[in-house]
Amino acid sequence: MPRLEEQLGEVLHEKRLTISVAESCTGGLLASRITDVSGASDYFHGGVVAYQNEFKETLLGVPAHILAEKGAISRETTQAMAKGCRKLFQSDIAAAIIGIAGPTGGTQSKPVGLVYIAVVSEKGSVGKRFVWSGSRMSNKEASVGAALKMILSLVLR
Repeated sequence: MPRLEEQLGEVLHEKRLTISVAESCTGGLLASRITDVSGASDYFHGGVVAYQNEFKETLLGVPAHILAEKGAISRETTQAMAKGCRKLFQSDIAAAIIGIAGPTGGTQSKPVGLVYIAVVSEKGSVGKRFVWSGSRMSNKEASVGAALKMILSLVLR
């Protein structure tokens, strides 16, 4: 069975759709997995790794009031990142991942392993919250796997 990124690449190619990504805690791992597939230049427009809030605002257009009221690690911030990414790269679909990969940085209300993923397209958007319990790398890999599944699901709707 083909890997998720290969399945996604086939579907995007067949449907003539493009994708872009905005990442924080995964540090470009989603873009890397998508571009691991030969021919990804047919559908992958680009990606942004925005760790600092300043760049979430300036590059991706996340409103300052969302960051101030909801925080960087929130459903609202992730949705705004995905929407801004789609606009920035003029892609049909955009995905955003934000969270706390660990092992440090968590709080009681936002624990280590907390991740939000959003996928947006013309057809609408989907957002999910996850709390992983692995190492930093396994949390990043789990987030990317979940994002690929969410993107595929939206594209196949």
